[in-house]
Amino acid sequence: QVQLVESGGGLVQAGGSLRLSCAASGLTFDRFHMGWFRQAPGKEREFVAVISWSGGSTYYADSVKGRFTISRDNAKNTVYLQMDSLKPEDTAVYCCAADDSIRVVTIAPLYQYWGQGTQVAVSS
Repeated sequence: QVQLVESGGGLVQAGGSLRLSCAASGLTFDRFHMGWFRQAPGKEREFVAVISWSGGSTYYADSVKGRFTISRDNAKNTVYLQMDSLKPEDTAVYCCAADDSIRVVTIAPLYQYWGQGTQVAVSS
């Protein structure tokens, strides 16, 4: 049974930082690209960042580029999202997802496995 479990969310002031973690089990972690998505209240889910299975390639949404950093530790079956210079508009539930496509993708429906999410709230 595949499980993706996020942690590290919370309440932070604008300009602050948070580090999200996503621990994976039940899958061959280093064969999956790992993505982060977020969904704010009343809005559609949106792509945030993705990292290839090897960690050699990363892609970011324009809205977070230069502020967020995705990384992974294949020995620990964990992917991270370091979020700096947070803004109130970053407030959302953040979910990690796993995809075994040949190429890295940023489209949510193409991901096979999803975590439950962790809440991030940024106050102004």
